[in-house]
Amino acid sequence: MSSDYEISDDENEYYDEEDDEMEVDYDDGSASEIEVDAFGDDFKVAPRSERKLYEVDYTSLSQPEIEKIMQTDVDHISGIFGVEPAVAAQLLRHMNWNKERLIEKYMDNASSVAVAAGVELPPREPTPPPPKASSSRLSSTGPQRTTRRTTAENLKSSPKSKRATPLVEESKEFVCPICFDDTQTEFMSLICEHKFCASCWKEYITSKVRTEAECKIACMAEDCNIVALDPFVEKALGDDRETWTRYQELLVRQFVSCIPHLKFCPYPSCTHTVSCPSAATKSSLITMVPIVTCGASNTHVFCFGCPIDTDHRPVVCAVAKMWLQKCRDDSETANWIKSNTKECSKCQSTIEKNGGCNHMTCKKCKYEFCWVCMGPWTEHGTSWYSCNRYEEKNSVDARDAQTKSRASLERYLHYYNRWANHEQSAKLSMELYTKTEKKMDEMQVTSELTWIQVQFMKKAVDVVFRCRMTLKWTYAMAYYLASGNEKELFEDNQRDLERAVEELSELIEAPIDPETIMTLRQKVTDKTVYVQKRNEIMLEDTAKGYLEGRWKWNVTVEGFDSA
Repeated sequence: MSSDYEISDDENEYYDEEDDEMEVDYDDGSASEIEVDAFGDDFKVAPRSERKLYEVDYTSLSQPEIEKIMQTDVDHISGIFGVEPAVAAQLLRHMNWNKERLIEKYMDNASSVAVAAGVELPPREPTPPPPKASSSRLSSTGPQRTTRRTTAENLKSSPKSKRATPLVEESKEFVCPICFDDTQTEFMSLICEHKFCASCWKEYITSKVRTEAECKIACMAEDCNIVALDPFVEKALGDDRETWTRYQELLVRQFVSCIPHLKFCPYPSCTHTVSCPSAATKSSLITMVPIVTCGASNTHVFCFGCPIDTDHRPVVCAVAKMWLQKCRDDSETANWIKSNTKECSKCQSTIEKNGGCNHMTCKKCKYEFCWVCMGPWTEHGTSWYSCNRYEEKNSVDARDAQTKSRASLERYLHYYNRWANHEQSAKLSMELYTKTEKKMDEMQVTSELTWIQVQFMKKAVDVVFRCRMTLKWTYAMAYYLASGNEKELFEDNQRDLERAVEELSELIEAPIDPETIMTLRQKVTDKTVYVQKRNEIMLEDTAKGYLEGRWKWNVTVEGFDSA
């Protein structure tokens, strides 16, 4: 997966304006609620079915399940409008799968909707009436009978051969206007009757699907807006089932992107979708962090409410995105600025020293000062020269502006360094799995423990990794929390969790002594349960604070009251 810095710029804007109330059942997070895999009697506790306060209700759906939902909507529209299912599907895609809006627009003006969707030709401009014929000619030919038909009737009764002309053999006089290959004998066309050879159609559709990831295939003719329907696409692709499968996947993605309570799993090659109605509105994202897991794998963990593809609890989406943006903007240059520059005492412009002389002149305001003491240069070289002596008042006055300006940088670096440290430690914890497996093998050889009984080490590494991810994001949250009692309590929970995690990490990495394996096993087991408990306390208290509106921010955060 991508790192936390690499978040998509394509924000999910498919939110309803109405607020959804989130139903939560708060429990006290007692030790009996800790759910641990059955790795022996060490972690056996009474299971609890209640959802924790920091968790959300969601459902994982496979691609066939989504396709079944899509087909239900298609059949519904097809039955109401009396059109072919392929036409109904294209009408729904055109209206972003909003059935109510489609029905309203279609009933108001069916022809304009069908033309805009690319399933009907636009009406021709009226032609001037022909010259009036003589009465004798009228009597010989007889009056012409005309029949008017509605758009729905046209769409319903149009033969399939007219919508997707089958492969037919043409005379050699017709040449494909795309490839100009006069040896081609098989041609296809849409209802617009723009003919192209079957080979060009296949290459065109394949390029659209495989290269451009497009599921809307328009006619190849210039200025033609007629769209190829699904049966035509399948026939044009022929035996290329791989491209047809990709086309169906793109149709599912387009459907999912239009439904607020659905989100496609961002992990590569995964075709699962997650449904989370409680997080389908922007207003809900200020009271929860909707972390979900798709059904394809337990490792496919991501946030439903924002483009961050990791678990960023306990911080809400808006604050997490602000922090990542700040890291991208500031972290790479902050250390260099701190080490190599100073600020003009008069105008606070950042200045880099590029020579050995300590006599500095600000290019912006022309203020002359000493690089060492930051005092005015006019006092240097006179009887008042005292650069080598420390004077409290002069020092404070000379550096007051610079201190205020750099305080912000120092504060940012305090939180960023700890955030980055836990991120790095979490990555090292992943590498620790390999070392842990070797230790588990060694324990089996040097003791009477079975493979199941030594799983406590792997469980401990899992808990350490999960808790380091929590700790990492607590520093992002603490950076934006306004000072006060609530922040102090938050930092107390953060400190207790951090201390417990470090103690467990030391136990995991400690060398194995065959004589003390049973003691180590008991210590690691007890500490694992305690660390998991501290992690739950941190997440539960933070989630409860969001619901109670307890957290105040030192900056303006979208959805929250101004600081």
